[in-house]
Amino acid sequence: MVDALVGHSRALSDAVDALSFADPVHTVYNPLVYARAPHEAYLRRFGSGVGRVVFLGMNPGPWGMAQTGVPFGEIAAVRDWMGIEAPVQTPAREHPKRPITGFATTRSEVSGRRLWGWAHERWGSADAFFAEAFVVNYCPLVFMEASGRNRVPEKLAKAEREALGKVCDDALGDLLELLQPRGVVGVGAYARKCAERIVPEGLPVGQILHPSPASPAANRGWAPQVDVQIEALDWF
Repeated sequence: MVDALVGHSRALSDAVDALSFADPVHTVYNPLVYARAPHEAYLRRFGSGVGRVVFLGMNPGPWGMAQTGVPFGEIAAVRDWMGIEAPVQTPAREHPKRPITGFATTRSEVSGRRLWGWAHERWGSADAFFAEAFVVNYCPLVFMEASGRNRVPEKLAKAEREALGKVCDDALGDLLELLQPRGVVGVGAYARKCAERIVPEGLPVGQILHPSPASPAANRGWAPQVDVQIEALDWF
């Protein structure tokens, strides 16, 4: 199964690399390419197992998965909690305001720190968490404007959004076939809607509050709110 996940990741990487994006998108990062080593280490260490709950994120953040290749991949969580650290290459085209420094990155991604910190607090070890759950992103690409500002997939031009959606929808469907989860939790409304388009009949879909600091609600005690949402799902 793990080999199938790695093959799926590489096929998705090739498919999104074939897409093109125009202004205001200035630079596109694909961490499945330049951060392949830690990404595939994540798949090989924690990807095995069916019947778990899948947490579905939107796309990589500039200081998380963009640096480590791991979804919501805040440096300390990936290195110290998951025990993953591997070489990260430089993207073919690097944005001057968003350098890729891999595990040498000194900035911390708030979303990842909140998500993995919550998992640590609730489950203790990474092995205990991943025995019951797995975390993936719907889209593997990072989109940046000339200013360095992050541009989320839902803000892409319509034709670009539709082409990307077709690739990512197909990939998510294939991934769920491999993982055979007992439920899918969208991390935020966007991810939940993506899951709802794809999941087979009978597979439940839920949602938790996105941990982004851009969300005023998330800044008012994100973890306790998510505890309530998870308890309501009753999947653990």
